Amino acid sequence: MKISKTSWLVIIIGVFIILLAGLGVIRSNQVQEHNNLKDTLALTQLKLQTIQLEQFSQRQEELEQRLSQTMAESESARSVLSQPIGSIMVSDLLFDLAEANSVNITEVTSAGMSDSNLEGVPCSALSIRAAVRGEVTDLVNFITSLSNELRTGVVSTMEINIPESKEMPSARIQLVVYTYKGA
Repeated sequence: MKISKTSWLVIIIGVFIILLAGLGVIRSNQVQEHNNLKDTLALTQLKLQTIQLEQFSQRQEELEQRLSQTMAESESARSVLSQPIGSIMVSDLLFDLAEANSVNITEVTSAGMSDSNLEGVPCSALSIRAAVRGEVTDLVNFITSLSNELRTGVVSTMEINIPESKEMPSARIQLVVYTYKGA
């Protein structure tokens, strides 16, 4: 069976049209898939930016809080380090005696070292004020222990407050610790 030129032409045109239709459908699917992926990518990028910004802002707030806490701790450490060594030792003694005598120290302040003259001997004087709370007998025992333990110091003033209400008795103590300056 012989096929004529016209039949060949119709077959070739038909195959060409079928190929074009197939390619058109494939291209249409590709364009639709491309648009879907493009929309998904845009949405994902937007979500990613939002999440990253939230995380960074939360992280920034956390880091700023930690920085301020660290700065406060640093200031506290600096104030302790800037005190004379005698002040630190006397503070340790105060807290040890407070624990041994069952009283609570609520405040300790110092004006720092000053020059003094004790019976004609040049000295440095460290004046310390302390506030303590506890039972009256414990307060008296604490002050007595403090006087006995301070070899180069003296309790210069003390004031015991015994309230009529159910508040805990308290005492305010001022002591001076002397250190020999040398020649």
